[in-house]
Amino acid sequence: MATGRTHRPATRSRGIPEATVARLPLYLRALTALSERSVPTVSSEELAAAAGVNSAKLRKDFSYLGSYGTRGVGYDVEYLVYQISRELGLTQDWPVVIVGIGNLGAALANYGGFASRGFRVAALIDADPAMAGKPVAGMPVQHTDELEKIIEENGVSIGVIATPAGAAQQVSERLIAAGVTSILNFAPTVLQVPEGVDVRKVDLSIELQILAFHEQRKAGDAEAAAAALLPPAARRAAEAAANRKGPDGDVPAVMPA
Repeated sequence: MATGRTHRPATRSRGIPEATVARLPLYLRALTALSERSVPTVSSEELAAAAGVNSAKLRKDFSYLGSYGTRGVGYDVEYLVYQISRELGLTQDWPVVIVGIGNLGAALANYGGFASRGFRVAALIDADPAMAGKPVAGMPVQHTDELEKIIEENGVSIGVIATPAGAAQQVSERLIAAGVTSILNFAPTVLQVPEGVDVRKVDLSIELQILAFHEQRKAGDAEAAAAALLPPAARRAAEAAANRKGPDGDVPAVMPA
């Protein structure tokens, strides 16, 4: 049965900086953990540490919500959970479609955190006819031919793309044409979308490459620190050996005169 379009609630979120919006889910995750342990209040320092930010930045972020805490007491955990959930639009149900039910799409479908955070997986969609009707996470996969109908009937405004890179752009265009205005993209490609459509990209390979960069830097720093501990003569000898290394990293053999 058609439910009609789901409209965003009017909030003050337009006056909140994007950097603050990006940190609100971190605060909400930390606060939810405190709530589950029945912790009634939390100081800005404790909450900032749990969220991985500094306390001054946290207090500034919360000032945009109109929440300043109580001196000597801190912040009311349950009230902050409500405030942030409301600001993020999580006090209502957001139907979501996942397009591309391969290994990643199936893993996303089986993720149990959607429902507890205000999102309902309305449909699982795949282009492979052999997948049609196959149950994944207790839901039958539907063919992409049904995409527009599914979006209309469920009032979907958020789509998740977990397709191969080559199919992602076309899928995004169909989602947008059907009324989707926000996309979470797991495909390893950059989507071209019109103004007014929000895209968040999740690229695991890029995140791993960034980690590799930091690992390489840490290894270089450790090597430099170890070299600094050597006696001057040994350090000069090590530097001379490093300067004699060829492009493959080996020290060339000394040719006889």
